[in-house]
Amino acid sequence: MTRREYREHVFKMLFRVEFHDPEELDEQDVLYLEDSEELTDREKDEIRERVSNIIDKIPYIDSKINEKTQGWKTDRFGKVELSIIRLAIYEIEFDNKIPAKVSVNEAIELAKKFSGDNAPAFVNGVLKNFIN
Repeated sequence: MTRREYREHVFKMLFRVEFHDPEELDEQDVLYLEDSEELTDREKDEIRERVSNIIDKIPYIDSKINEKTQGWKTDRFGKVELSIIRLAIYEIEFDNKIPAKVSVNEAIELAKKFSGDNAPAFVNGVLKNFIN
């Protein structure tokens, strides 16, 4: 599995957070991952762990977004864009193995693939606030 495929799986699982109660997420993870037959058990565990780590940090990530964006708070973001931005900020803030510019570029690619025409520019505009 490529790094991009890994990130895409994490995004898809993270996206579901907006639609399910926290106590339902473990079951949702199982359902998603059992349909991903191309993944090894190790890959599934890594994806599940990354998603769990991001979910644990959502309050922090959202507070950072709200602090750094002017006129846009997370409750106004589209769910797809919010999930992509959360993933990228997690990588920028907590994963020193991934350069920040790579996280931003990959977030833009996810926005191109999973959202509307204006989403890549919006995602880039938000994430530029997190690049030092």
